Amino acid sequence: MKKKIILAIGSMAFVGAGLGLYTLHHGFSTRDNPTAMEVVAATTARRMAVPMQARNLKNPFPATNDALHEARLNWAQNCALCHANNGSGETAMGMNMYPKPPDLRAPRTQQQTGGELYATIQNGIRLTGMPAWGEVRDDDRDRWNLVEFIRHLPKLTLEEEREMERNNPRVVDDSASTTENTGQQEKPGIKPSPVSSTSQPGKTTGKRKP
Repeated sequence: MKKKIILAIGSMAFVGAGLGLYTLHHGFSTRDNPTAMEVVAATTARRMAVPMQARNLKNPFPATNDALHEARLNWAQNCALCHANNGSGETAMGMNMYPKPPDLRAPRTQQQTGGELYATIQNGIRLTGMPAWGEVRDDDRDRWNLVEFIRHLPKLTLEEEREMERNNPRVVDDSASTTENTGQQEKPGIKPSPVSSTSQPGKTTGKRKP
């Protein structure tokens, strides 16, 4: 028994030393892919971020077509920058984060309960790029709508994705030259594109972020 314990400790020390040497040689970069150990740690953190009492929560609002439409616009304006419109996480921002956003269409996310998805949106996840979008208020319909939208991601249609693209924030190229009229350089950053009158039900500016 003692030999097994000593062997286990020795193996852990060897692995730790190897990781230490690798880190010293390569440094840290968010462009790297997480190691298997880090994937386990991130998955555990994701699970631990959800309070026990929240896992069995049910959506108290009807999952209507209008609710899903509002969630699509909400997602396009506030979530797609990291998660992509289709939930793949394959965006310039997402692919350079560490850890990278998971593919929300995959079973690891789709098998979570509605309460788990809601709590993740509400509270965020520490040590990741996922912020806490929730605010303390009586009407949390927008977050539950997003839960239903995440469920819908594997069935997202091309037409729906194109609608979302029209509502994505406009990213200004920071290498742009001076403007034609003022001669002043346009500041880089994200500027929300105008939302049409038909999109008003899904407007989520200000405190209407998820």
